Amino acid sequence: MRSPADRRRHGPAGLLLCLLFLATALPCGAEPLRLALWHTGLGRDGPGLLLRDIRRGAADVLAARDALVTLAPDAIVLLDVDHDRDLLALRAFAALLAEGGLVLPHAHAPRPNSGLATGLDLDGNGRRGEADDAQGWGRFAGAGGMALLSRWPIGGSLDFSDFLWQDLPGKQLPMQAGQPFPSPEVFAVQRLSSTGHWQVTLATPGGPLTLLAWHAGPPLFGGPHERNALRNAAETAFWRWRLDTAPPQTPFVLIGNSNLDPQTGAGDRAVMGALLAHPLLQDPAPQAPRPGTIGPPTTATAHWPDGPGALRVDYLLPDRRLIVRDAGLLWPNPGATHAILWADLILPD
Repeated sequence: MRSPADRRRHGPAGLLLCLLFLATALPCGAEPLRLALWHTGLGRDGPGLLLRDIRRGAADVLAARDALVTLAPDAIVLLDVDHDRDLLALRAFAALLAEGGLVLPHAHAPRPNSGLATGLDLDGNGRRGEADDAQGWGRFAGAGGMALLSRWPIGGSLDFSDFLWQDLPGKQLPMQAGQPFPSPEVFAVQRLSSTGHWQVTLATPGGPLTLLAWHAGPPLFGGPHERNALRNAAETAFWRWRLDTAPPQTPFVLIGNSNLDPQTGAGDRAVMGALLAHPLLQDPAPQAPRPGTIGPPTTATAHWPDGPGALRVDYLLPDRRLIVRDAGLLWPNPGATHAILWADLILPD
């Protein structure tokens, strides 16, 4: 893995590299940008606790800082980062990164659906006010949100997180006796996104780059009506619908956690396979050996030793207009549940 200095080195070797790029129709002199995605595991059990632990320098927070400073992304989508109204925790984490030498001054973190109370019995268990009765599962409002940190300014954004599940073309809803379960009234307010779906454009030196980001809920634990499995599939199918009907005009990257492996594990795997096969996308399929294992590299991005094992659930999928110079997985430590995905991209002329 190259350092930022390695990626920007000039001289005879740089000239040779540029000539090689010309031979393969790459823009000569174009600087790659490093984009990354990480399900951090930094979410806490209560509001304000993440900010407290960042200020205290908790061990897992410092380990996260060190991993990202080592990788040196130009922009990163962070998952499982608790949200607060003024983005105090996110900005404190960005300041911690800056102290380590990774300056990402621009932040984007819309309010997530996780923990957003509805006052309804969304899961049909006869009780209200539980974590499963929020728009997205969460012990408190903003639990385990999504965030973006970037070297470059944010040029514009769209937030689809309030899009209703029942409004997705081709959706499947949990049903009982011919009616949506638990009731049609629930689906009049039930949002599709467990955490969020958003589109944000970065004003990079090479031109605009649009990120299509999401974090789907797991396809498990949905009861006999398969509520979670159906919703998980719909959260991923949303992007296939958007790419078919309203793709970004700028170069873009689809980036996030679908909680779906296209080949194994729970959920509607065909939905993930169809998204990976979309003609507007390319799949770098980064690989790395899992820490502490013997064997060939794998595309698995997460590992639950006491659950489903190793699965590919995190994705960084550039559109076909982008040139992927390199891509990989970085396991921040031997006990990490999720690897950091990264790709070095060159925007087209």
